[in-house]
Amino acid sequence: MREIQTRRISDTVRELCLDSNRMLGDDILIRIRECLDQETSPTGQEVLSQILENARIAAEEQMPLCQDTGVAVVFLDVGQDVHVTGGDLYEAVQAGVARGYQDGYFRKSMVRDPLRRENTGDNTPAFIHTEIVPGDRIKITLLPKGGGSENMSEARILSPSEGPEGIKAFVLGRVRRSGANPCPPIIVGVGIGGTLELCALIAKRSLLRRIGQRHPDPCYAALETELLESVNRLGIGPQGFGGRCTALEVFVEVRPCHIASLPVAVNIQCHAARRGEAVI
Repeated sequence: MREIQTRRISDTVRELCLDSNRMLGDDILIRIRECLDQETSPTGQEVLSQILENARIAAEEQMPLCQDTGVAVVFLDVGQDVHVTGGDLYEAVQAGVARGYQDGYFRKSMVRDPLRRENTGDNTPAFIHTEIVPGDRIKITLLPKGGGSENMSEARILSPSEGPEGIKAFVLGRVRRSGANPCPPIIVGVGIGGTLELCALIAKRSLLRRIGQRHPDPCYAALETELLESVNRLGIGPQGFGGRCTALEVFVEVRPCHIASLPVAVNIQCHAARRGEAVI
């Protein structure tokens, strides 16, 4: 049984908060440059150029990529042979988020109650999703999720008879109605199957994949490619000004489901697709 101190977990979460809010992943930057080469709209080209310049300045000056530094969504893959010592695992994660957002001077966006709206002052609570996995390591993945893209997300229970065409119509309709609100070019996470809450969770978890990382099942890999092409034919374009580049990627995750149900969820991510990962 391997022991991991909560202080180490907290320190790791703090660093992930700082790094992910300041630097875009290399896969995101490469894809945006590809979109710039492919974009035919002069306004769209200008928007993409400004996005790249913004990312450069943020990295060089160690400043946040966006003023909305989001809600901290944390995925913990905890090895079954790990013993966490020195305190509570979840409290350690929350402390790391609070320190990261305080030390980075990032915007504090969390309120204690959805109706009373009192700000918590340190961007906690983070929302933590835990899975127990083989091994003696803890994998921590942070997804700072902005409100503009999260607000455009949706879950629905389709009839199984609607099948693939119903799923495609739902995803495209959601993106079309979103328009410029989620700051395109976007990444579209799609969860299919499970239950109402599970399809929403796997849609969000799909956003952790790297650009170009296709689903291992050829059926769903083909669906991802088809949806990406269809979304980019909508003409919404960068920041909604029109053009060919509405989405950088579409990811699909699937789970088994009840014979009477076809749950589907869409979780939209903006072009500032911040994420960070560490294994301890």
